[in-house]
Amino acid sequence: MAGINDKKRKKRQEELLALFGRAPIKKTLGIGFHYDEEGAAVFNLPYNPGLDHALDGIHGGVIAILLDNAGWFTVAQFYDAWVATAELQVRLLKPVAKTDIYSRGRILNLGKKIAVAEMEVRTREDLLIAVGSGTFVVTSVSTTNSTA
Repeated sequence: MAGINDKKRKKRQEELLALFGRAPIKKTLGIGFHYDEEGAAVFNLPYNPGLDHALDGIHGGVIAILLDNAGWFTVAQFYDAWVATAELQVRLLKPVAKTDIYSRGRILNLGKKIAVAEMEVRTREDLLIAVGSGTFVVTSVSTTNSTA
C-alpha cells in the first residue's frame, strides 16, 4: 500500500502494463500506456476518426475512459488486490478534434481500503481539455496471476 517499496512498485507496474496489454479496449481504441518517471500512469490515444461524435470532435466518453484509466492504473500499483472504480467525476473543459490526446493520473490519497486520484487529459500540444477525479475501492480479489 502507501508504504510499498520502489522495487515492489516497479514489479507491480510491470504486472499492470501486462494486464492492460491483454485488455480488449487497448486494441479497440489503440491506446498506449506507460508509467512516467514519477510513477504516474500515462495513456496516449492517437487520433482516430472512428472515435468522433457526429460533429467530428473526440467523443467525451472516450475522454472519460482515458481519465478513468489514468486514475485506476496510478493507484493500482500500490495494492496487491483488485481495485474497483467507485466514483468517477469528469469535467470536459474544451472541445477537441483531429489531434492525439493523452491522460495522466496523480494520487491525492492512498488509504487501506480507498484511494483517490485526480486526472487530466491534454492534447499533444499540451492544451488541457479535461480534468477529473476518481475514488477507487480496494477489493478482496487477488490480482496475482489474474487473467482479468
